[in-house]
Amino acid sequence: MDKAVERWWSPRLYQDLTLARWGHYGTPLLLFPTAGGDAEEVERMGLLDSIGHLVEAGAVKVYSVDSLAGRALARREGDPAHRMWLFNAFHRAVEHEVVPAVHMDCGGPVDLVTAGASIGAFNAVAMVARFPRHFRAALGMSGTYDLQAFLGESNDDLYYASPLQFLPGLHGEDLDVLRSRFLLLAAGTGRWEDIGESWRLANVLGEKGIPNRVDDWGPHRDHDWPTWREMLPTYLPQLL
Repeated sequence: MDKAVERWWSPRLYQDLTLARWGHYGTPLLLFPTAGGDAEEVERMGLLDSIGHLVEAGAVKVYSVDSLAGRALARREGDPAHRMWLFNAFHRAVEHEVVPAVHMDCGGPVDLVTAGASIGAFNAVAMVARFPRHFRAALGMSGTYDLQAFLGESNDDLYYASPLQFLPGLHGEDLDVLRSRFLLLAAGTGRWEDIGESWRLANVLGEKGIPNRVDDWGPHRDHDWPTWREMLPTYLPQLL
């Protein structure tokens, strides 16, 4: 499978950001790592192999970035205000740095699809909700959407980063565009899972008229890589 990796200094994050790419053609998929993952985690953990047939067929071109904000959350780097700032800055870096890099690699502007698991699901959903003009669909797998529960507090940075917080007050053109997008939330009810977070987000989306669906994979699917390696190839063809 063709692969390329580039790295640059992000002026929004004040640190290096890595973007990995697999494939030559197809719909661009921005696949977010879990909390502490880097841009190549999806390859090491077999998530990329689960959709390898789609990559080889030219149906999808996969991109992934370092989970810098998720890593800070998992490691409790800095104080809560720093971690909240980092999530907002990370999303802005994806909008202003990663998206243009993908457009250049694809030969021009094109809508992206996003996907991710756990904290990666939070980022995948947040990017579509915040910047619907760049992203047209998201797949959140075993999503962890209530970051305030981990941080113990909130501020403006978390408000703008978290769909649970900013969506109730969203209006105008961005909401109009978002109502033409689709967010698919899949989760099990096995070990370490909390499908209630997906239902809570779905209720917020539904109240704003944003198309979405929650799929319950039942008690035999845990919050773990084997579940996500089943989910991604199941749903991705529906979103391309």
